[in-house]
Amino acid sequence: MAVIVPAILVTTRKELDEKLARLRGIVDSVQIDAIDGQFSAPASWPYVSGKNELAALVDREEMLPYGDLFRFEADLMVTDPEAAASAWVAVGVTRLTLHAARGQDLAPILERLALHFGHDKDFIPDLLSFGIALTVDDDPRVLDPVLDKIDYVQYMGIAHIGRQGEPFDSRTLEHVHTLHHRHPDLPIQVDGGVSLESAPALLGAGVSRLVIGSGIWGSPDVSARIQEFESLALRYGVYER
Repeated sequence: MAVIVPAILVTTRKELDEKLARLRGIVDSVQIDAIDGQFSAPASWPYVSGKNELAALVDREEMLPYGDLFRFEADLMVTDPEAAASAWVAVGVTRLTLHAARGQDLAPILERLALHFGHDKDFIPDLLSFGIALTVDDDPRVLDPVLDKIDYVQYMGIAHIGRQGEPFDSRTLEHVHTLHHRHPDLPIQVDGGVSLESAPALLGAGVSRLVIGSGIWGSPDVSARIQEFESLALRYGVYER
């Protein structure tokens, strides 16, 4: 399982293809930020301008580009996560993050998705994994009804989700530490605000995966920057525990 996962937030299919091409041979997992413009804004590909290019891919029975090179994850910042999950799986995504924000009852959604895809907790992770995303303002007790239905938790390390380049919210560290203490076997990843400065503390607090957007794409040498993060993971992270 990859520790360093580049996050891709784009508005066009062309941008998606270009960023994936830049990651060829460097990583084997990438996360696509899927923002529908309603749950969060602005909208990202494939939901830009009210068009759902994802549905078009499904209709044509097409898969995401470079599917033989990457394991795709989708961070579903959408108002209808159930419908979105089914569509993303159809185009090759194997790891799906649903957001707990806005008081949505995710337990029945996860139950229906599990029934539809034949997924159980600790199902073969390379085939399909479900996770829940929390912000530092969410009550972590929302996880209680779904702990037996999810494979991981994603903490959002920024105040305004759906944007790259936002500053890291240091409160994330306390939340991660508390969750890891209560559920030491539950994988935790953090998305948002992950930098060379914040990564060591996150890894030390119990994070097992770092999802990184601007911390990677803001570097003139993407490959070298990813290697820097991987070195931090070796020094501070899961390999030391």
